[in-house]
Amino acid sequence: MKISVIGTGYVGLVTGTCLAETGNEVLCVDIDENKVKRMQNGEVPIYEPHLDVLFERNIKAERLKFTTSLEEGLSHGDIIFLALPTPEDEDGSADLRYVLGVAGEIGKLISDYKVIVDKSTVPVGTADRVKETIAQNAKVDFDVVSNPEFLREGFAVDDFLKPERIVIGSSSEKAIKLMEKLYKPFVRSGNPILVMDEKSAELTKYAANSFLATKITFMNEIANFCEKVGANVDKVRIGMGTDSRIGKRFLFPGIGYGGSCFPKDVKALHKSGKDAEFNFQILESVLNVNAKQKLALIPKIESYFNEDIKDKHFAVWGLAFKPETDDIREAPALDVINSLLQKGATVTAFDPEAMENVQRKLGDKIKYATSMYDALKGTDALIICTEWSIFRTPNLNKIKDELKNPAIFDGRNLYDIEELKENGFDYFSIGR
Repeated sequence: MKISVIGTGYVGLVTGTCLAETGNEVLCVDIDENKVKRMQNGEVPIYEPHLDVLFERNIKAERLKFTTSLEEGLSHGDIIFLALPTPEDEDGSADLRYVLGVAGEIGKLISDYKVIVDKSTVPVGTADRVKETIAQNAKVDFDVVSNPEFLREGFAVDDFLKPERIVIGSSSEKAIKLMEKLYKPFVRSGNPILVMDEKSAELTKYAANSFLATKITFMNEIANFCEKVGANVDKVRIGMGTDSRIGKRFLFPGIGYGGSCFPKDVKALHKSGKDAEFNFQILESVLNVNAKQKLALIPKIESYFNEDIKDKHFAVWGLAFKPETDDIREAPALDVINSLLQKGATVTAFDPEAMENVQRKLGDKIKYATSMYDALKGTDALIICTEWSIFRTPNLNKIKDELKNPAIFDGRNLYDIEELKENGFDYFSIGR
């Protein structure tokens, strides 16, 4: 099949590359000329495990191509994916200017039947708005389908190639058949293609992410309560997770969630509720708790240094919002760093992938180390913000030799309390 993907951000690039992997002819469109040239030269503009292998293979096979021409993209594809940014607006809603802007151009340019697919995460009712916008200028038939993505950063390629489910929102039998044909190679193991109306499909994405964010936040609340009463959240988590109705995933406490999806989607669903005169009380609490949780380590740090961290120098391990990505959007590490800087402290940071992105954001406000141990030199304590695998089994003697104080503030509960105590560390984690 001939597919066009408008937008080559995280979702668009993974979508286009993985669709090419099953033999489709994919043309990706982006307005950034420099980015398109880099991709045409075989350079992957984002870090996502295993994407580079598929990317290179499909470019060589000429199944994956790139252009800056929207007209060329619309002429090429029978199915047109819109994978455009929907950033958070000032009021917390999803900003649809890019989606609706491209929809307006599509109406002027299409000359035969197309299936237009909303792949971006969009509020309930967006498919209707896209359809209305295209229809203002279109002189041919078309259909608009809602097809939300369920890709985890760090696992996106596997999630796309082996999806747990595919959601298709459409009332058009013609469009549904084309979408089912496109996705058939990805569900050979029997995982479902769920067909529903457009609004239900749009809400499914927001509901799923908001529920997971709520689960994380609830566990963080339990962790904070554990500290008050002397319980161990690891024991509580395991006890809860063995209940099949609850499950063991997303029960790991820490310094809050971040990333491109959960923060934006929870806010957007909360705002959609307000627009419909419905108050999502749970989501309001989730937003408030998560904002506070990102700074949960700061009082522990201040208490350790007798409420004065001015001129203290800290090592920070982990800058990305989660491991296996270079994404720093809403990353708790940034909140921690900014709080430390505001209180007069200084920071040297290390992350395996995200330092370049942080440097673009923070510049020379902090120092950047070439290795995890290099970051420790001359610092007063270590702060861990992201659970990268390389941080899980460090050389404890090396850490102690480099730090001025044997203090570790662990926002991801990576280490065993007793082991750190036996090795002479002052160790502070979440809920233990």
